Formats: sequence, C-alpha cells, structure tokens
Amino acid sequence: MFDPTIFENLKVAFENQVYDLDNIERKIHITNREDQIDLSILAREFSVQFSLVDPQDVTAEIVLKATLDELAGEILELPVKNIGCTLLLRFYKRVQNFPIQCNIIEQTIKEIWEDDSKLTQTLSFLYNQEEPGYLDTIEVEFTRKINEEHMGEIEEFLEHVLETLEELHSI
Repeated sequence: MFDPTIFENLKVAFENQVYDLDNIERKIHITNREDQIDLSILAREFSVQFSLVDPQDVTAEIVLKATLDELAGEILELPVKNIGCTLLLRFYKRVQNFPIQCNIIEQTIKEIWEDDSKLTQTLSFLYNQEEPGYLDTIEVEFTRKINEEHMGEIEEFLEHVLETLEELHSI
C-alpha cells in the first residue's frame, strides 16, 4: 500500500485549507498554483499564490519544498534527524517610497512572524515601466522544518498570512 510522504501530506493539508478560504469562506482569491518535481535534483516544490478578495493589491505565496535527502530519508526510513519540509512565504507589494515603506514592512513582518525566520526584501522594476515605483518581493523563510506534527498549526499559520496581507495593504 502507498504511504504518502510528509511532503504529500502537508501539500494536501495546505491545499485543502487554502481552497476553503477561497471557495467556502471567500476571503481570498487564488491566482496561481504550481506543483513541481525537479528531476535533475529529485526535489519537490508546491506553491500557491493568492490575494485578499478585497483589496487585491498584495499577493501572498506559500512555498513548500522537500529535497532528495528529506524524501529518501523518510522513504528508506534512515536514521536521519530533522526530516521534514522547508516552508517559505513570499509577499508581492508595489512600493513608491521604498526607504520608508521597506522599513515599515520589515517591522510589521517581525511583529507578526516568529523569530526563527529570515526576512529578505528584493526590489525590482521594469525598464520604461509606466507605473512608478518598485515591486517589493518580501520573503519570510522559516528556519525549522515542518512535518505532519505541525498540521494542526496550518489554520493559525494561514490566519497570520491573512493578517500580513491586510497589514501590507495598509502600508
């Protein structure tokens, strides 16, 4: 009998709860979903992007990753410690006054999310773009891996994502 991996179980749990927020609760609108297998390094990656139904000016992306070492360690039942998946959050927001707004964004993210996360902001723009400002890609990378023991925390995690979307909208 097929025994799903930690990655598969977490992916389904995230999908179910995110799609419930879209289809049942109508709090968000899903804008993209990817489920990839990288055959060159035998890794898995799942991501889902969404924005609040109103306003829609900030996008969130949840990224779940599993490497070959993690997948093999689990499937082969190797005595490897800390088997699980890596979780990454990305937020996409347009900013005009980046020195001020990026500082406020950093403070806001640090207030909402745990201390065991790494925050990165990357600014970009298209040459000759008509719309002024920059696209701020805000990454919150969590240092600890997650596994099935964390499934009960997904609902609270998603509440924090929604709170972050609301806060980023107000900046």
